[in-house]
Amino acid sequence: MIKNIISGIKAYFGAFSLISKLKLWKYFTIPMLISVITAVVIFGSAYGLSDNIGHFIAKIWIWDWGKDAFTSISNFIGGLFIIVIGLILFKHIIMALSAPFMSPVSEKIEAHLLNNHNKIHRNTTFQEQLWRGIRFNLRNLTMELLLTIPILILGFIPVIGIISSVLLFLTQAYYAGAGNMDYTLERHFKYKESLIFVRQNRGIAIGNGIVFMLFLLIPIIGVILVLPLSVTAATVKTVHALPLNNKPDAA
Repeated sequence: MIKNIISGIKAYFGAFSLISKLKLWKYFTIPMLISVITAVVIFGSAYGLSDNIGHFIAKIWIWDWGKDAFTSISNFIGGLFIIVIGLILFKHIIMALSAPFMSPVSEKIEAHLLNNHNKIHRNTTFQEQLWRGIRFNLRNLTMELLLTIPILILGFIPVIGIISSVLLFLTQAYYAGAGNMDYTLERHFKYKESLIFVRQNRGIAIGNGIVFMLFLLIPIIGVILVLPLSVTAATVKTVHALPLNNKPDAA
């Protein structure tokens, strides 16, 4: 799996040039706008809510001694909780709403990689692509939250806390990569078949998602470029992994 993770990361190196070569930037205008608006709404709300959650947690401490220290810790916990949940919501919202715009881009990249521009795929409408994106990401959002909450709790246990941070990051990376891969998979597989394919190629999903999550740490630019580059990189590796296609040259 380590090899596939590295492969998923390396796919980003040629993403920018591939987008420019195929003149795909125009297709990313609306998804980039969705990313910016979603980021402003979610993280703006998160900033205001973090103190409220912190004060709520601080009420647990009923003693006067150590009250200030516990309040500070509670504010940190509240901020951390909001950031993590905000990141989870952000990536699933933008991937779900961008599905109708990303699927055609993915198809153009696949046609280029396979050198077959007349390849027949399952025909899906704008509404079907949007519903598929919402359904796929809603399922992933639910699963990710179910895994994230216990991981966050484990994070407050000494020593284990370090491991939980890694697990939390890899969990977010996996589901981000899975969402990016599905823009290609929706043309080839039904919903449940796509879930199986992603699990079988979880290394590619994690590798793609690692860079996706790191991009979100870059102010403004990261939010704008994260979808174009991550979707392009995911498409290249997903097409390469599809059993029904000849192995394309990813260069």
